[in-house]
Amino acid sequence: MSAGETKLAGPDFEAGIAPDAVPDGRMLLGHAHGEAVLLARRGKQLFAVAATCTHYGGPLAEGLFVGDQVRCPWHHACFSLRTGEAVRAPALNPIACFDVAEKAGKLVVFGKRYATAAAGAKRHPSSVVIVGAGAAGNACAELLRGEGYAGKLVMVGGEATVPVDRPNLSKDYLAGNAPEEWIPLRGEDFYRERNIDLYLGTRVARIDVANKNVLLHDNRSLGYDALVLATGAAPVRLAITGADGAAHVLTLRTLSDSRAIIEKAATAKRAVLIGAGFIGLEVAASLRARGLEVHVVAPESLPLARVLGNALGAFVKALHEEHGVAFHLGTTTKAIEASSVTLANGEVLPADLVVMGAGVSPEISLAQAAGITVDRGIVVDEFLRTSSPDVWAAGDVARWPVARSGALVRVEHWVVAERMGQIAARNVLGQNVRCDIVPFFWSAHYDVTINYVGHAESWDRIDVAGRIEARDAAVAFRRAGKTLAMATLGRDGACLEAEAAMERGDEAALERIVSPQ
Repeated sequence: MSAGETKLAGPDFEAGIAPDAVPDGRMLLGHAHGEAVLLARRGKQLFAVAATCTHYGGPLAEGLFVGDQVRCPWHHACFSLRTGEAVRAPALNPIACFDVAEKAGKLVVFGKRYATAAAGAKRHPSSVVIVGAGAAGNACAELLRGEGYAGKLVMVGGEATVPVDRPNLSKDYLAGNAPEEWIPLRGEDFYRERNIDLYLGTRVARIDVANKNVLLHDNRSLGYDALVLATGAAPVRLAITGADGAAHVLTLRTLSDSRAIIEKAATAKRAVLIGAGFIGLEVAASLRARGLEVHVVAPESLPLARVLGNALGAFVKALHEEHGVAFHLGTTTKAIEASSVTLANGEVLPADLVVMGAGVSPEISLAQAAGITVDRGIVVDEFLRTSSPDVWAAGDVARWPVARSGALVRVEHWVVAERMGQIAARNVLGQNVRCDIVPFFWSAHYDVTINYVGHAESWDRIDVAGRIEARDAAVAFRRAGKTLAMATLGRDGACLEAEAAMERGDEAALERIVSPQ
């Protein structure tokens, strides 16, 4: 095998296999035509598709077979086995399909094909304007074109770059393990070829919902027949003495933010992270990978305990401490100087780089000024419609009714934002698709990834299967006997199964994954 080649596993599907080698409801990994291929059977129907997820290259054979779809175990991307279409984010590109048939008493995989999903538009707005070029906005634009929408399509983004893979900005890219060419979701040619007009580095001044018009800061105006607000959220910049205007005090949201941290880290020796949430801790891990001394300051007694509970919070703290991170918990930052940070408890930490990771705030000002209903986010219904006709909202800025509880929630997760953007696109086209997303996110800390599915703002019990300290566990967050969320370490399959069980409301299946104790 020469350098760069991938070793193929399993049976040779070109040579053929026995017809009963793939039982009903099961998948089999093999290879054909020089690449990994996944065979799946549902009743009498056989499917053959490429076996690698187009998002981050996850092994689909280790995923979950649901209906006529396969779900990736890494980040829960979902593909149609019939067409190869990436039907749910975070994957945006399809997988290849192969023809499979019985020949001389064997199942044989023949040529590759890429099938096109049938357009399902019932409504064809003359023009669509998307305000926001992040996860939700980009996914919305892509799906509109993928569904056959041919009208005018504009995406306005305040950042100067094309939409980027935002999770990587605090993970591998910031750590120096991913080159910048991996960061854009698409190249400029992609948008040009699909007639998606990009207004980058552009701010919206005002939205006139009565006249269906978006006014830009440079006095240009964009008329719309349908408007999607995907304005996202902005980092919270705490009012700390010495922070305003200080060149070494940064936040992280955009590619330019991540570049700025990397530039400062090149000469810095000591960094202080203000905030012990997911972003702050991922930045801490990335800066440790670059060799900086790292201190984390936060008012809570354990990092992430509000989201993951005390046991997982203690595990995450110990994991970071193993990698040299020093925590200063139960206190806040009082002042920032040119080379130090003073804490409320009087402690002084040397620092030539300070990163604020104190959360984000939804960008609701445009919607509020336009008279659209807001309440700690843009309020939408189950179809992501706002209070104004022909205006939808998606992503970090939207508060929507979660199907499992009916409560209005706003979730700041990349995969959720992309899926909401896709749902908004379908509803712009009149497909009346409910937003029944079961939220999912992942967080990487050194060589440990935490997967989390569902949404639990509070709970009355936490049940654990496996051993957290062994990095092999599933943790269920429950209230009144109902599983609201589940976090997993080293159990990707269990997380996939939990997501599917939550979608169908199968509490018995969730209790089989993690038994009540």
